[in-house]
Amino acid sequence: MEKKARAVTESSVYLAVVAAILVVVNVLAYSIHKQIDTTKNERFTLSKGSGRLVANLKKPVTVRAYVTTGLAKLDSFVRDLDDLMREYERASGGKFVYQKVVAKSEAEKQEAKEAQCREAAFGEGSEGGEDSTTITQGHMCLVFLYGDEKDNIPFLSPDTVAGLEFWISNKIREVRDKAEDNHRRIGVVTGHDEIKLTEPNLLANEGGRQPPAIRGVIENAFPYYKFEDVDLKGGETVIDEQIDALIITQPGKDFTDKELRRIDEFLMKENKALVVYASAANIKPSDPKMTATLSTHGLEKLLAGYGVEMKKDAVLDWARSVRVPVPTQAGGMTVVRAPAIVQAQPSGDLDAEHQMLDNSFIGFFRIEELSFPFPSSLVVDPKKQPGAEVKVVARTTPASWVETGDNLDLGIRADWRAKPPLDQRAIAAAVTGKLKSAMGAGDGVETPAESKGQSRVLVVSSAQFLANPFARAGNGTQMENMGHMGMQLPPIGGDPSLRMIAGPYAQKYLTNTIIAFKNTLDWATGDSDMVAASAKMLGEPNLAYSDISRPKLEATDDEASIKAKDEQYRTQRKRVQSTVEWVLILIAPIAFAGIGILRWQVRERRRNEFKV
Repeated sequence: MEKKARAVTESSVYLAVVAAILVVVNVLAYSIHKQIDTTKNERFTLSKGSGRLVANLKKPVTVRAYVTTGLAKLDSFVRDLDDLMREYERASGGKFVYQKVVAKSEAEKQEAKEAQCREAAFGEGSEGGEDSTTITQGHMCLVFLYGDEKDNIPFLSPDTVAGLEFWISNKIREVRDKAEDNHRRIGVVTGHDEIKLTEPNLLANEGGRQPPAIRGVIENAFPYYKFEDVDLKGGETVIDEQIDALIITQPGKDFTDKELRRIDEFLMKENKALVVYASAANIKPSDPKMTATLSTHGLEKLLAGYGVEMKKDAVLDWARSVRVPVPTQAGGMTVVRAPAIVQAQPSGDLDAEHQMLDNSFIGFFRIEELSFPFPSSLVVDPKKQPGAEVKVVARTTPASWVETGDNLDLGIRADWRAKPPLDQRAIAAAVTGKLKSAMGAGDGVETPAESKGQSRVLVVSSAQFLANPFARAGNGTQMENMGHMGMQLPPIGGDPSLRMIAGPYAQKYLTNTIIAFKNTLDWATGDSDMVAASAKMLGEPNLAYSDISRPKLEATDDEASIKAKDEQYRTQRKRVQSTVEWVLILIAPIAFAGIGILRWQVRERRRNEFKV
């Protein structure tokens, strides 16, 4: 009896000590407010970029939230919003002020309306299984005050918090730059029959309405970027040194040596950048066959000097080309294959020398998939730039080949077959550091031998990276004049099948393309604070299957064998998913039972040791 009493006492003391430790840990955690976020996209904590943004503000920014509560969904969203705002406050060092107004009274609702908050109806279904829905009317918006500037996010969807940090940080940056008259000046080279950033080629042209262009999307969402046309005029124009970065899109005419020297001269100045979205594959708009003629238009002379040689070819990928599901007239689904539109994804089982998409690079930061329409192969030579880092940031798979004919049919065909030899090709490369001049002095242009400071060059060897290739080929020719009653005349020609494909392509690829373009502008202008926040817009990455390799496709594979390999790959993934599911279901009860059995055995052994 004495031993039992002592055992009970020891157990009670042990439980009391454990309980006290748990209480102390929880109190410390609550008071310190320190979270450890192990998610890849820092999903549950403020990104370091957003923290630096608010900490470096010259003036305090006030963010006033007008919210509606009373439904479980709304209450949960407001709690998440409060937590995020407290993260901003802690990171800002007193430069971020958060105010919350639960708009219940008529005066508060009127105040929200005057702040241009959008009134909306919020609904929530019954949890009791009854066919009923609770509806409430109210506001969910943010108002930003910085100096004399005021702006808002008129409506926040309570259905998701994904991307919320990005849009908050983006709006803070926007009101700050308006108040301080800050702009990132981006020069866009013109005068070479190039694919313009203003070309309406992101979506199919339906109903006579003009589709959006990439420049309009960026200017509307991120007005602190100021795009300016730069016409080199044969090399007579000196590029304004107040421009932060220069962009070259797919040209249709050759660059002169003097024009290339002007671009080189610009890069030799302090902290400048050049971004090239171009390849050797030149395809005219409204061409449903997507027929390409090969020409690098003189860009190869400039880029080779920076250690990135652009080949006069077109790269096609048999394993990771775009395959878009589209409906058939019979009501089924079919998959459209276009091997000249390369799809790049990062892979955890590849080293840096073979990685298909380097999403640690700022321009492609944390992006899980990008489309590269009509690329040409690149060959990097780091010896050309000993003071800089020359790095491949995107590649095809090893199942790719090149075409070098005069007129290449790169469109959709049923008879596509891979052409050996197959190999992996670089299709995007970045150069960062103190650059040596690529062209040198000449033609009356006195170019320094090397850059004054850190310069940056990015070559995305994709002719239509910033476009929707199916929309551009299928939209037809847009008339310049207006029809009767001021209506836009419908385009002439075009291809309905390509316009139908343009929709699924846009849904699957263009969001990441726009994010990559925006991230690249941040990289080019030396402003990386928003890059980590932009990763919050992307979905959480899928479960990685590091022990399962993607099917290796051969040049001899037909559609049936490709389908069989894909099916085998999916079966292996399902098997792993099932294994993980059962392990998670069973491991906790098995471990609990095992601990119980072990403790029971230890007690029995001790009890036997005390027998007389």
